[in-house]
Amino acid sequence: MNYYPFDSRNSLYRNKFGSLAEGETLRLSLLLHKDACVYEAFLVIREDESEEFSELRLTAGDWLGDYQFFNGEVTLTEGLYWYSFRYTSAHGEFKVTKTGESLGCVTGEGNCWQQTVYSADFKTPDWLNGGIIYQIFPDRFYNSGSLKLNVPDDRYICTDWKKQPEYLQPKEVLRLSNDYYCGDLKGIEHKLPYLKELGVSCIYLNPIFEAHSNHRYNTADYMKIDPLLGTDKDLKSLTKAAEKLGIAIILDGVFSHTGDDSVYFNRQNRYSTCGAFNSKTSPYYSWFKFTEYPNKYSCWWGIDTLPETEENDLSFSNFIAGENGVISYWLSCGVKGFRLDVADELPDGILDKIRIAVKRDDEENYLLGEVWEDASNKISYGARRRFLRGKQLDSVMNYPFANAIINFVKYGGGTDLLNTVMRILENYPKPAIKLLMNHIGTHDTARILTVLGSDYIPTTREEQSRAYLSPEAYEKAVCLLKLAAVLQYTLPGVPSLYYGDEAGMEGFGDPFCRATYPWGEENIELLEFYKKLGKFRRSNKAFENGEFIPVFADESVICYKRECEGSSVLIAVNVCGETKVFDAFGKKIKMEPHSYILTN
Repeated sequence: MNYYPFDSRNSLYRNKFGSLAEGETLRLSLLLHKDACVYEAFLVIREDESEEFSELRLTAGDWLGDYQFFNGEVTLTEGLYWYSFRYTSAHGEFKVTKTGESLGCVTGEGNCWQQTVYSADFKTPDWLNGGIIYQIFPDRFYNSGSLKLNVPDDRYICTDWKKQPEYLQPKEVLRLSNDYYCGDLKGIEHKLPYLKELGVSCIYLNPIFEAHSNHRYNTADYMKIDPLLGTDKDLKSLTKAAEKLGIAIILDGVFSHTGDDSVYFNRQNRYSTCGAFNSKTSPYYSWFKFTEYPNKYSCWWGIDTLPETEENDLSFSNFIAGENGVISYWLSCGVKGFRLDVADELPDGILDKIRIAVKRDDEENYLLGEVWEDASNKISYGARRRFLRGKQLDSVMNYPFANAIINFVKYGGGTDLLNTVMRILENYPKPAIKLLMNHIGTHDTARILTVLGSDYIPTTREEQSRAYLSPEAYEKAVCLLKLAAVLQYTLPGVPSLYYGDEAGMEGFGDPFCRATYPWGEENIELLEFYKKLGKFRRSNKAFENGEFIPVFADESVICYKRECEGSSVLIAVNVCGETKVFDAFGKKIKMEPHSYILTN
């Protein structure tokens, strides 16, 4: 039998899989054939911020047939490391490097393996283990019908709940992002029993602070709830009612920018305050980055209505994360944490402070970050980021899983999906893995049914406004969505259901992915499927923090197990239109076309 010199995912070569806590000892073993005639073998390793490699001489060990182990142990401090191997022999000097997802070859032309080491005291909340997140775009979920007070008169109030969101941007009041359907906090509270039926344990709300657009990512006042959504009292009522049903609420924290039409910038002179745009003597002047006062300033993605904040400004960071700051105030209203918008655009300094603020009164508060790439090795602000090493985020939105799941159910490639899963499990700290937000659709993406049912994406909003799936395409998309949801609900992490996906909503990108929930017109078949899937997840401890065990993968099938404390679940998904048969644990498993298996 032939062996690889090294495999970072095989216990033959490593005594511990994946990331390490600071102070843990890792045993690494190189396996070389007798014909290599090895003299000496070395582990070659460097800390990410260093340009210098250090070497550890490996000790010759036991034999496995014609192969000999060369073993070494390392204990590392918190950080990110890169390692490979080299050995000298009767034939010369050689390197063993990573040439695939995890395998090592004697080529010298591959990459190094990554080793993440996180803080020994990194602990993440337990209450969300095995749970389900439900994301709500507040304006579009449910209107309680309650009286709305102090609403600015320059907003367009849409009285037709079923009307398509406005996609044009004329100068009139009715325009993109200025049409409001009046979904509110009381409406969410009214629908809590519905969310309980879905198995929801956490509601993630898109921004609720006062802002002058329906998405509210252009914050006008961090200390007020938008008048169309309700009041502080309504939020406290919602959090208390949700808690009685075992559901927690987390808010969207948008701190990398504000709105230009805000208390702090006040470009539109809506507020009586002296904003940064109004005068250099403004108490908020240092919060922003002016290049030519007052009309030229740094703004988010070049959008001048979203002036960027100077996050490391002491006045700003204290306002957000100080003992009496924004975060502390809303936590005192009963919310259980925050999701940080564009977390990778926030510098380390404020991220450190935000974690302290979120955890100050309760270590079980949850801090989630928006990062679209592998968060363990992401580079931004010209440096490697340390989001998940224990001093900043608890976990992140899991775009790598989302993209891999969608690609698999649409086009096949079970091995690609498995490799993506294993790569994240290998790179991310274990405390962060259990709280990964496993979404397959959000307010930033087209509706998942539309994604699965369409291969062509219209290029203009006008075209997208008229684009709906044919009955045949819709039926196919529903079939594929069930397969995607099975994966989403059973992979490590926490599934996040975007409001209305369970009801069969369609729509391309903003604003069509942000339409109103179709109460009374849901796809009942799909809705019942999600209720059953949620119940299955919540009733199996294997999903709380269970081990992920790969079983089989090929072009059209993926199969794996989740195991934890006596609970074991086998999951398999076949995305092709043919019957598939494969081996698992010495047994033949037969799968019908476009089918899944969920069995204890």
